[in-house]
Amino acid sequence: MFLHHWWEGAFPRPERPPSRAAAAAIVTAVIGVVMLHGIVPSGADGARNSTSSGVDTEHLFGFTEGTDIGAAGEKEVEVDSTFRSGKHTGSFATAASEIEFKYTAFENFRISAAATLAYYDIVGVAGMKDRRQAAAQSVSFDARFRLLDRDRAPFGLTLSVEPHWGFADETSGVRIDHFGIEMLLRADREIVPDRLFGGLNLLFDTDRTRLLAAGGIEQEPTLGIGAAIAAKVASGVWIGGEARYLRSYDGAALNTFSGQGIYLGPTLYARLGERGWLSAAWNFQAWGVAAGISGTLDLVNFERHQLKFRVGYEF
Repeated sequence: MFLHHWWEGAFPRPERPPSRAAAAAIVTAVIGVVMLHGIVPSGADGARNSTSSGVDTEHLFGFTEGTDIGAAGEKEVEVDSTFRSGKHTGSFATAASEIEFKYTAFENFRISAAATLAYYDIVGVAGMKDRRQAAAQSVSFDARFRLLDRDRAPFGLTLSVEPHWGFADETSGVRIDHFGIEMLLRADREIVPDRLFGGLNLLFDTDRTRLLAAGGIEQEPTLGIGAAIAAKVASGVWIGGEARYLRSYDGAALNTFSGQGIYLGPTLYARLGERGWLSAAWNFQAWGVAAGISGTLDLVNFERHQLKFRVGYEF
């Protein structure tokens, strides 16, 4: 209950009409088109990457991620904590913390491994059992291939493939046997040298879940697109904003539409000395639709609030 009350107090629930959500989706598309097609110039000498500008874009944008993967031989430890709150009924809050080790094996290729622990605070949510407990949620591996380098191309482009195995459902906390693969295509561009960056992500997340207690198989793939910008406000400090659109289905072949939602929110990134960094992002659902349920939010498949906090150290 503590997490739920903290969220509700910190982030009130202003209702927004669908017209504003539609405008946000249009802005998302415009940011992506401008960034990728170079309508906004990036300076006389063209786009620059983290090598020339000194900026690592991977976590510059919040939930949306940049294309940088580090130099060959670089290692990094990262703690990624995600807090989610707000369902269509009852009190719902979860906190999941992932610890990840990353290693850039050679130029343009990085591998990593991660484990996630979660805490669930669920009371009175329709379709879920009440639960206040911690659980080992999942383990995962990630391979990232940088296809285009901003130093040699108009924009950066990185593909990641992340297989993951789950032991507790990330929303309800129910014990499961889960396997999924998340594929994410990331693009970014230096719009104003060393001052303004834009990022664009395309997501496909597919999974197969077996409920250990109740039996049965569930497959609930998700499609998504996100766009963000980040501006330098002080040495090593960046602030920005992002917009994300998520669409959920039931069935491995996207058989049945389940729901959709648009998220908006601010972001922060700061360097901590030469090797450390932190990033934070808060997204709220501005508009959504759940299949078979009236209203302007989808709080069945998604949450009202999502907050991400990351800290990392490079060596």
